[in-house]
Amino acid sequence: MMSLPKAELHLHIEGTLEPELAFELAARNGVTLPYADTEELRKAYQFEDLQSFLNLYYELMAVLRTERDFEDLANAYLARAAAQGVRHAEIFFDPQAHLARGIGMGTVVEGLWRALGRSEEQHGVSTRLILCFLRDQSAESAMETLEAARPYLDRIIGVGLDSAEVGHPPVKFREVYEAAAALGLRRVAHAGEEGPPEYITEALDLLGVERVDHGLRCMEDPALVERLVRERIPLTLCPLSNVRLRAVDDLAGHPLPAMLDAGLVCTVNSDDPAYFGGYVGDNFDAVGKTLGLSQERLRELARNSFVASFLEDDEERRARCLAEVEAYEFPS
Repeated sequence: MMSLPKAELHLHIEGTLEPELAFELAARNGVTLPYADTEELRKAYQFEDLQSFLNLYYELMAVLRTERDFEDLANAYLARAAAQGVRHAEIFFDPQAHLARGIGMGTVVEGLWRALGRSEEQHGVSTRLILCFLRDQSAESAMETLEAARPYLDRIIGVGLDSAEVGHPPVKFREVYEAAAALGLRRVAHAGEEGPPEYITEALDLLGVERVDHGLRCMEDPALVERLVRERIPLTLCPLSNVRLRAVDDLAGHPLPAMLDAGLVCTVNSDDPAYFGGYVGDNFDAVGKTLGLSQERLRELARNSFVASFLEDDEERRARCLAEVEAYEFPS
């Protein structure tokens, strides 16, 4: 599944920080990590739930200080993504987590853009950048973050909503999403990972999202499934993440086959691959083998990834990538 052409639509760039790079950046910036070496750090990648992951995720961000750090982080991801068949990536970043550490919006965006701006030439991967709000912080903080991003909106295509879901319903961010829409930004949001199906409905009705990130709990609400199918709302699923964060008991029990059978527009992505055991090609490989998906089902998932991409400004590239998917010959 590595060479199958695909787009990645649910990827947190901070979640691609591999232990080796974390130690390299820590040494560069004079940051002391509370781990003896990369092996001890990897042992910490055992999570009970979303919050236990987030605690480590935010802790390791301390090594990201300069434009060069963010550039190196993005370049490392893009090289791995290209090696796993990614042709297009829509990349999330969490500015509030950096602003809180005294790292300016410009440092983050300009650093990432130093890699993203030449990604198509260097890696063969086109990119888009999506600013995510941390839902466990206030709506006022989200609005301030959107304002801080105004000088960089030529680099940012949309907004998203991530971090701890339970107890932070989408309605909390209605006004900031209305402001984002007024600025012409695309809108996505995490919903229905740990939170209930109602959060998915809120994200659609109150935030006006065009894609739902995760969304696997929609299967608990047949009327919602029918709506998602009817309106062709894409879902950006992250199977290995779901297992690591205990959203599903094991990969064999993942609802992806039933979701495809129901007619949902599902895509497969890696979420935070440094922490969850695999990049997007690894996720395709895992679901193909464990869930017994046919070659045509896997082709459907790859096709969906480009159909769901925010490539309206480059329909030629979308068409070219879709043609690659259709022409792909699976290894025998």
